[in-house]
Amino acid sequence: MHNFEDAMILGIAGNFAGHLQQAGEADDFALYGDVNANKPQALFPIYVPFIEHPYLSTYPISADTTKLPNDILNLQIEPELALICDVIYEGGQVLQLTPTHFGAFNDCSIRRPDANKISEKKNWGAASKGLASQLIELERLTPDSDIGRFRIASFHKRGEQVFAYGEDCAVNEYSYFYADLLDWIRDQMNHQVERGPMENIHALLKQANLPSQLVVAVGATRYTEYGEQNFLERGDESVVVVYDSHLYQPKDVLGMVQKSQYEATGFSYVSQRVL
Repeated sequence: MHNFEDAMILGIAGNFAGHLQQAGEADDFALYGDVNANKPQALFPIYVPFIEHPYLSTYPISADTTKLPNDILNLQIEPELALICDVIYEGGQVLQLTPTHFGAFNDCSIRRPDANKISEKKNWGAASKGLASQLIELERLTPDSDIGRFRIASFHKRGEQVFAYGEDCAVNEYSYFYADLLDWIRDQMNHQVERGPMENIHALLKQANLPSQLVVAVGATRYTEYGEQNFLERGDESVVVVYDSHLYQPKDVLGMVQKSQYEATGFSYVSQRVL
């Protein structure tokens, strides 16, 4: 299991058409931008190292467990692609992001309509987020690289039943990807202001002593009808998969999930028991 306790973990809101509306979060941005635009809406913090904070200072990553809060029942899987990036700064500003690895990420989230900030729905403690222990090396994030062949799928296991939770989607379906995505992340890290549900990311970077590594959850895909209507319960298992579509078909992935037996090549997954 990789340890990213010294890295900053960030998420992206609205980078997949239709997800904000399904998650009931579109209204959060209605006063601050065009939620129907084909672009992400905000960068939000999930974990910030080396700071004192009621929740952002708690390392939330687990590869095998999701711990539900005692008093919250409406939690959903958020299937995402995560990028691991090296960060170069110049004059205290983010100059360059270099992705080195990618993998499956579960940005498990509380459906909390009264939250003031996106981050209030995200990190409620240890094992509130999922990241694959098997990450895939990335030479470059460009349209001609192998990452363009990958797809994201997610599943909800309850008892002996397995349900598709998110739509099976290509990573190329993200609104921003490749150079556009990296440029947008860099600009938001340097210039996003505290406004409405958004937070000043650069201020948090400075508090964290300008971390040299970043984990970015690129955005949640759309839910299936089942995923939109069903929440996690103790005893369930959530599975998020990022797989090479040149090697595997959706039926192959479903078979692996049903058997809890996963391939090692062209495959990244995070399977978490809900406690």
